[in-house]
Amino acid sequence: MGFRLSGVVQAKKLLQRSLSGSRQAADVPKGYFAVYVGENKARFVVPVAYLNQPAFQELLSHAEE
Repeated sequence: MGFRLSGVVQAKKLLQRSLSGSRQAADVPKGYFAVYVGENKARFVVPVAYLNQPAFQELLSHAEE
């Protein structure tokens, strides 16, 4: 079983950019990250393990665009 390392690295860079100015980053438990979705910026806390999933990487790519 393998995963695309480049996708994980790209997702990590995207998350670092989105969380760099976040005041709520400290509210996220270890092993999770926060994702803000939509115009109202709904906040979801997601397990880091999802970064290895191709479907989740695809969603992050679409959200970045």
